[in-house]
Amino acid sequence: MRVVATSATRDAANSDDFARGVREILGVDAEVVSGEEEARLSFRGACTSLGDDVDAPILLVDIGGGSTEFVRGSRDVSAACSMDMGSVRVYERFFASLADESAGSMTPRSPEMARALREATRMIDGLITEAERQVDFGRVRSLVGVAGTVTTITAHALDLDAYDPDAIDGTRLSLAQIQRSCNWLQNADVAQRRELGFMPPGREDVIGAGALIWSRIVDRVAKARQDEGGDIGDVVTAEHDILDGITASVLER
Repeated sequence: MRVVATSATRDAANSDDFARGVREILGVDAEVVSGEEEARLSFRGACTSLGDDVDAPILLVDIGGGSTEFVRGSRDVSAACSMDMGSVRVYERFFASLADESAGSMTPRSPEMARALREATRMIDGLITEAERQVDFGRVRSLVGVAGTVTTITAHALDLDAYDPDAIDGTRLSLAQIQRSCNWLQNADVAQRRELGFMPPGREDVIGAGALIWSRIVDRVAKARQDEGGDIGDVVTAEHDILDGITASVLER
């Protein structure tokens, strides 16, 4: 058994209490992995299902609740980094206090929401810039997204009635399709999001912030490729992620 703890446990002041509980209940030590190791595990997991038609080098992006991992590689990882932005972190920092007023919609109907949206976008763009310095988006040929934010956006783009991992895994979406779904999820209110058959309970409030992150990343990667004279093409969604990477590491042991 391998227990891996990621962003929330890296941040928590009482992470030792969590680790102690895992040890007492499960009899194993919880590994609080670095952001870079989290990124490598996500890349490894996604690669278990990506077909030969996904051109390398790949930029894999894993948007979690507290952090977002960026990994560039082919069969092996060439560069990786983790940024402190995730759907929950961005929502709680910029939008949670306005939720009652806006019903959860990120449409800038008030000066307060417009300011929150500007500040959130500024922070996200700054962290993407830092990630690009470390990973070099212009050197990739394919963009792959994993984890709940990306799969939920993909489910919306596919107009699914219910969450269907088989339908989502390997889906290719154009930049325009991604931006349409991201815009809808940002501007819909929580009640509208909750009615979507594919929306996991508990994600309806934070998915707007996740959609903002993904839309900014997709735009930046597309621009980086254009600056290099290339084209990112369609963006691939993978259902396989860090959990598969952890499983593969256990099998190796």
